[in-house]
Amino acid sequence: MRKPRISSAVAGLGMGNYNYLHYLVFMKHLNRYLSILPIILISISFASAQSITSAEVDVLAERTLKAFDVPGIAVAIIKDGKVIHSKGYGVRSLGSPEKVDENTLFGIASNSKAFTAATLGILVDEGKLKWDDRVIDYIPEFRMYNAYVTEEFTIRDLLTHRSGLGLGAGDLMFWPGQNSFTMKDIIHNLRYLKPVSGFRTKYDYDNLLYMVAGEVVARVSGKPWEEFVEEMIMRPLGMSKSASSFNRLKDKSNVIAAHAVVDGKVKVIDRDRFEFGNSAGGINSSISELSKWVIMQLQHGKYGDEKQLFSENVHEEMWDPQTIIPVRSPGIYNTHFNSYGLGWNISDVMGYKQASHTGFVAGMVTQVTMVPELNLGIIVLTNQQIGAAFSSITNQIKDSYFGIKGKDRVKENADRMQSNLGNADKVTTEAWKVSAAATPPSNLGQYTGTYRDVWFGDISIRMKNGKLFFGSQRSPRISGEMFFYKGNTFLAKWTDRSLDADAFIMFSLDYEGSPSGIKMKPISPLTDFSYDFQDLDFKRVQGGDKAVSTGL
Repeated sequence: MRKPRISSAVAGLGMGNYNYLHYLVFMKHLNRYLSILPIILISISFASAQSITSAEVDVLAERTLKAFDVPGIAVAIIKDGKVIHSKGYGVRSLGSPEKVDENTLFGIASNSKAFTAATLGILVDEGKLKWDDRVIDYIPEFRMYNAYVTEEFTIRDLLTHRSGLGLGAGDLMFWPGQNSFTMKDIIHNLRYLKPVSGFRTKYDYDNLLYMVAGEVVARVSGKPWEEFVEEMIMRPLGMSKSASSFNRLKDKSNVIAAHAVVDGKVKVIDRDRFEFGNSAGGINSSISELSKWVIMQLQHGKYGDEKQLFSENVHEEMWDPQTIIPVRSPGIYNTHFNSYGLGWNISDVMGYKQASHTGFVAGMVTQVTMVPELNLGIIVLTNQQIGAAFSSITNQIKDSYFGIKGKDRVKENADRMQSNLGNADKVTTEAWKVSAAATPPSNLGQYTGTYRDVWFGDISIRMKNGKLFFGSQRSPRISGEMFFYKGNTFLAKWTDRSLDADAFIMFSLDYEGSPSGIKMKPISPLTDFSYDFQDLDFKRVQGGDKAVSTGL
């Protein structure tokens, strides 16, 4: 067969003596090289970018402490399998001289969820369950609101925030702490939580189902989740001072106190000590020990002398997108997709895959971030509940590895936070202004009585010194004075000011004009979503007696 004519342009590349097949192969590889050249150049640019120095991290952390009024912060950076920065800043507790160091223990809150996914992954590796096994096969009494959902609900569904329940649905059964709910209550009451979207159609973050996931671990392994995670993850990794809950810490000599803004000033507040549900947010650890966890994650489950905590397949499942989270704008890191895996948020940042998570419990917030293609991990733990602090540090560190210059993430976040606080203050100030000018009805006693929600239980509205008071039977911290607002609506001002979650109390009336029920919602738009007052639907089950209703 006759060879086709090859152009002089190709001949100039030394192709004149090649047959046509060789020419096509060459062009294929040339085109592929040209197509990935920009990526190669970007990668070289990022790799050669000057990473942040420890001295610069020191300055960044100190600025963050002041900008966001945070008493203490701990920061760790892991690069290429080594901890290159690990240091504490500030104090463990206001009014105390003890400094935060790399071994100071913080509640890591929802960063515990990745540990829970890993405990289930270990059981998958052991052949004791599968990700798509049904929950009712392990917890027969498990029920969701819809019978079909109950029958189809899988282990994977417990971990992916796609149940159909609303954001933080049912969280008032464990939040705030010091209530009388149990794990048995959580499992039973899930059946009363009404969905707000179709099953597996929408992302809405939840906590209760991660608690159920911990119960699955307990029933399959024969050990409480708290013991299992310590034995199967913490001990192998050498996390000897960490624990699955605050109550299980063997040494509390180097532990932070919880802090929050109370009436305009940062103060020490009560620490939440969960008696159950630690699989959703109970772990306490330090940056020095969490660094071991991050190194293992970046090594796809490997640790020590090539030991394997969980398999490559399990690792890939946890870091694969499971539930899509809409991305409305590319944001500061040109993000095009966002999703939730199994215990991790999965997204793209500057062309790289990122696995990350945040955590929030009363008085402390945390963040763990990994960019696996850069073999980079960042851990920021704080003892004040302002997320802008950890975001500022994490993003400034990421900037240095991405070659982004000229950005001041502390100032950006401080400005944004002040704007958000300003808008929220306008809302709350206006509500209290309306209340202060309102004339309460003369028959306040008509609102008294016992009101019941099917999952939250009973609350009482009673008179005391001529004023209405709200009190929860099962969550006593949710109690306080009620102030008339307008119509049949009042404002509840919780006695425990650290809650930062004052709420509207709206009474519904029956056909006789008597109060018959209560609906609630937070006053401030910045109220944490775990105060899911909007999901409550109280029905009056007992009216106040004559003495109560007259205020005598």
